[in-house]
Amino acid sequence: MDGASTASLVAAAAAGEDSAWDGLVGRFAGLVWSIARDFGLSPADAADVSQTTWLRLAEHLDRIRDPQRVGAWLATTARNESVRTLRRAQRQPPVDPESDSFIQEDGCSVDTGLLEAERDAALWRAFESLSSPCKVLLRALMADPTPSYAEVSAMLGLPVGSIGPNRSRCLDRLRRRAEFATPLPKSARSSTDRRAVG
Repeated sequence: MDGASTASLVAAAAAGEDSAWDGLVGRFAGLVWSIARDFGLSPADAADVSQTTWLRLAEHLDRIRDPQRVGAWLATTARNESVRTLRRAQRQPPVDPESDSFIQEDGCSVDTGLLEAERDAALWRAFESLSSPCKVLLRALMADPTPSYAEVSAMLGLPVGSIGPNRSRCLDRLRRRAEFATPLPKSARSSTDRRAVG
């Protein structure tokens, strides 16, 4: 299809002929790439622009008004995509991973915060899977300020002597169900355990 007209390549590609699509790519890929690079985009961003431009053509192939001028259509689309990419880059300035912006005010890295959030979410999922009596007891014991066993006994109608053993059994079940949680650094793990145990 090297000698085929651009219009015939567009028509054949729209009809599903892979060789016609390859012919269009072979004919105009350099143009699309050079436009993206002329905007000063990195090779990775230029590759994204190229891919998006060809995707747009695939989406509109059967609606191109002047198939002979598909090169101009591709050039315009590549320019528009390049401008979009530059605007996105301006809205999201690059951040140096070594910079202080990756450290939270308490001195913990963002990774530690994310892991702690994952651990907390897993812990609450495990908590929700416990039996109703365990959930009621643990919620009562996690109240702030922490109630005395006598107060919990009055609230739940449990003998004071059974609260400690029941609490231990419920926490054991909770720990077993939360074993799949993402491991945390020691400092984060200890603070999360304190919250869970109450």
